[in-house]
Amino acid sequence: MTRHDTFGLSTTTIETMPAADPVLELVDATVVKDGRCVLDRLSLTIAQGQHTAIIGPNGAGKSILVSLLTQEQRPIAPINGTPAVRVFGRHNWDLFELRSQLGIISTHLHQHFVNGNSEGSITAEAAVVSGFLSSYGILRYGTITDAMRQRAAEALEAAGAAHLATRTLDEMSSGEARRVLLARALVHDPRALLLDEPSTALDLFAQHELRRIFRKLAQSGIGIVMVTHHLSDLIPEIERVVLMDRGRIVADGSKREVLVAAKLSALFGLPLELSQRDGYYNLW
Repeated sequence: MTRHDTFGLSTTTIETMPAADPVLELVDATVVKDGRCVLDRLSLTIAQGQHTAIIGPNGAGKSILVSLLTQEQRPIAPINGTPAVRVFGRHNWDLFELRSQLGIISTHLHQHFVNGNSEGSITAEAAVVSGFLSSYGILRYGTITDAMRQRAAEALEAAGAAHLATRTLDEMSSGEARRVLLARALVHDPRALLLDEPSTALDLFAQHELRRIFRKLAQSGIGIVMVTHHLSDLIPEIERVVLMDRGRIVADGSKREVLVAAKLSALFGLPLELSQRDGYYNLW
């Protein structure tokens, strides 16, 4: 398998490299918040290059799982001393270094950029370039090179947002701003993409355009981890689906095995009908 080259970013042929460490390894990971167990001895492995969706209702523990992947939270220390969480084979990352390996798109990140920073509104170019500094659009604390600006321009072009380079994110539609954040996620040529509720606040056209780009990325070889409660977010390239409820995994397997009306009705707590067309699924 070849690392993605869809957008003209650097590539690596994986067959010539040692076996890649999984994007995420959880072994009996437990997280307690305010005296309540929000992740309950969760075990999960996601391989590099594997396209995986994690689905569950609000309160299922998806956000906590995301925070373990991004190393923003830690689980309870295991009794045997073995790390409960590894990301790309390591249990202890410098967060700035990890952010260069894992491209992230989330509603939380979206709000950071749309609302601006201490220096005011953020242009699309500054948002993407700031990915090199792991900052929220602030550039004055690092050295910005011509090569960085060129790579940012290429990433904006790849995300269909080159025409937005000089506009500020607070002037954009939600769909335009989300494409800028996709460019920011791509600027490092990351080892995997984490898409956390990627379609939130997007209209139908913006959802369609973003999914089209996600499909190209998935087909080019970069692994996608999608966390959502919207079944319609799943692009056809996603083959593995994990269902979460109340801090536990209740199903894990192929789309054909997991995406069935009975399991989804039990997960969301109401009778549902499932439809499928052209590789996309919807609930009714």
